[in-house]
Amino acid sequence: MQNAVAVWLRQHLFSSVLQSVLTLLLLAVLTWVANAILRWAVIDAVGFGASADQCRAATGACWAVIGEKYRPMLFGLYPYEQQWRAALAVLVWFVTVGLSLSPRCWHSRLLWPLWLVSLAVMSLLMSGGVFGLAPVSSADWGGLPLTLLLFSGTVIIGMPVSVMLALGRRSPLPFLRGLSVIFIEGLRGVPLITILFVAVNVFPLFLPAGMEINKLLRVIVGIALFFACYQAEVIRGGLQAVPRGQYEAAAALNLGYWHTTSKIVLPQALRICLPAVTNHIIAAMKNSSFVIIIGLFDVLTATTAVMQDPVWRRYYVETYIFIAGLYLLFGLSLSRYAVWVERRIDAHRNPEGVS
Repeated sequence: MQNAVAVWLRQHLFSSVLQSVLTLLLLAVLTWVANAILRWAVIDAVGFGASADQCRAATGACWAVIGEKYRPMLFGLYPYEQQWRAALAVLVWFVTVGLSLSPRCWHSRLLWPLWLVSLAVMSLLMSGGVFGLAPVSSADWGGLPLTLLLFSGTVIIGMPVSVMLALGRRSPLPFLRGLSVIFIEGLRGVPLITILFVAVNVFPLFLPAGMEINKLLRVIVGIALFFACYQAEVIRGGLQAVPRGQYEAAAALNLGYWHTTSKIVLPQALRICLPAVTNHIIAAMKNSSFVIIIGLFDVLTATTAVMQDPVWRRYYVETYIFIAGLYLLFGLSLSRYAVWVERRIDAHRNPEGVS
């Protein structure tokens, strides 16, 4: 083992005099940077529960700002005394996601009712007005619950729409194919901010007098359609990668279009494009920060607003590191889960490991 490590180091890091010098120089720089970060973040830092005066006297990070401001950062404008409801809604979301990721729940007859019930419970907890819960306008929703709701709505609405658009763009019917192309290229050709502006300010102008659709719902649908147009092109690439022989085999068995698509073609296409699909789903989580344009406070915007407090304003780096850690946790978890799903599918397709 030691000989193998020595050979690898010699081949990749110390194969020549110049490479050895560059390797040692890079190690020195990395050591200096790591030492500076360690001193700032740990050794000279002030922990949770400290006061602003203690932070000002310290030379390192002030993690006390997170302990002081975590509630408005995570729940935004939601009424302080009712934030237990928002926390419970987040818990419901995590339980639902945990169940959804289990292979035992991988069936439409379980997943769709599970998510519909969970979203209804989350909306009920957040909005109130029944069961003795004080009513809270959706304009006051914010922080992590709003981010999770926007993300969930985007994926739940956007994924089926993206599949329909991808199938429509490959349809043999000229009208359906042309309509799908116009829709996809039209929405992909404008920024997400424009779509949000139209959903909030322009769309209500076309509604009948006295009719009103909740602004948050309009925003979720707008982001979902934007997401669906990009995801549709990814799925279309997967459809094109399915071997032609699969279609011919289905035709030889006298299978209809929908049976062939749902049972043979689409599962293979989604397997092929799974990494790219996951990439767009992770991007959908981060796209929720655009709602600041129309006055909604997701977890990032709520953090920015909170840091206007003059007492804690100078410690904004620590708060953004905390929020970046949340996004990193979500993104990395989704990425690793997608890798696990790929390996599981490969194991089922090739149980004996024969290449």
